[in-house]
Amino acid sequence: MKFSITIVAIASFLAFTSPSPIQNFQGKAYYFSKSSLELGSWGARMSEAQKKQIKARLKNRLEKTYILSFNASESLFVEEEMVDAVSGATDSWGSNFSRGKQYKNISENQLVQEQEFYGKRFLVKDQLLSIDWELESESKEIGGYTCFKATAVVPKEALEWFNFSWNDLPNPENEDSEKDIKLSQVEAWYTMQIPVQHGPAEFWGLPGLILQVSAENTTLLCSEIISNPKERQKISPPKKGVSINIEGYRKTIIGKMLEMRNNSGRRRR
Repeated sequence: MKFSITIVAIASFLAFTSPSPIQNFQGKAYYFSKSSLELGSWGARMSEAQKKQIKARLKNRLEKTYILSFNASESLFVEEEMVDAVSGATDSWGSNFSRGKQYKNISENQLVQEQEFYGKRFLVKDQLLSIDWELESESKEIGGYTCFKATAVVPKEALEWFNFSWNDLPNPENEDSEKDIKLSQVEAWYTMQIPVQHGPAEFWGLPGLILQVSAENTTLLCSEIISNPKERQKISPPKKGVSINIEGYRKTIIGKMLEMRNNSGRRRR
């Protein structure tokens, strides 16, 4: 059994059914993220030893830890910096395309995310991702919390708007071709024992905290929850950087990458 639920319906549900103590509730959730390595046709020519070596090198990109601090209406999602498993250095190239400090305000439908690209800091301000969740009857236990399943389909680019690869750049030989919209299947597990609409990354809008979510080749799983910590944290958006929306940010970074590609091409001549 499943049924659709919109963001507006969820907000109305919480407004009329949540007890007043939730307005003063604060918590912290710790998440572990794990992504599978997709090597495609290139990987088919590699030995198992070579694949293992690449996985070790990219461990800090494939496995990450995050902290979600939240109250009734706001949340702050921050990645814990990890050190390169082989060299002991931080991943400078990967850090240019990793998620920055992310603030969400559900009551104001507001996203504020800090991003940095080669030393230039941006402050991306936009609306929250609209997700049309389908709530299902299936349930399971996660860390002692009863969780229910929800699914959705969202554009892949909406989940990875801060992440870029050289394949995202326009093909000079076919610049007029339209880009296909790729869709991602999302599976989330939320608990109504913590009746807030928050979740990790772009995910939110369910009638309880999202403890596990999977999309594409990545799964985020909550490993620990601290309710009403003794030291209360003020949750506020990042403030430093050039203000821009998501569309403007993507155009700016793609423009910079095109410039890098063109300059590299000229040097090879």
